[in-house]
Amino acid sequence: MTPADEILDIVDENDVVVGQAPRGEATARGLRHRCVFVEARDAEGRVFVHRRTATKLVFPSHYDMFVGGVVGAGESYDDAALREAEEELGVRGLPRPEPLFRFLYESGGHSWWSAVYQVRCEPPVRPQAEEVAWYTFLTDAELERQLGERLWVPDGLETYHRLRSVRAGGA
Repeated sequence: MTPADEILDIVDENDVVVGQAPRGEATARGLRHRCVFVEARDAEGRVFVHRRTATKLVFPSHYDMFVGGVVGAGESYDDAALREAEEELGVRGLPRPEPLFRFLYESGGHSWWSAVYQVRCEPPVRPQAEEVAWYTFLTDAELERQLGERLWVPDGLETYHRLRSVRAGGA
């Protein structure tokens, strides 16, 4: 089974399941589904930043400051956050990611309910080769300086700005 064959729950504007579809079809038709975004920090508090592989279905070769991905049909956001973080970081035994907030992402024919999490990743990482082409850990200041220098995934960039706002006491 390829990633495009993975079955996803299709949801409405209120995050209520209204059907199911293969991931490739959901992407091609712009069907609203669910995703998780996990900010992973190392023991020194630096953020895991990576470049997606060129074979990714959505936003290939873009940079991202989150690990994560789609929520499978019938899967909870919490379970997807842990699964995706462990898969992409290449580690087992992570603590359960802490949920922070949810929002509806809509842009350029893409639409998904997004659940945002954070997790501390202290073991050495071994990122999944099918997902991650390059990676590093950056301080918050280093990440800020690179925002205008790289091609970032648009949903991750929006999530990053929302997370900064929440942490600063915004809505």
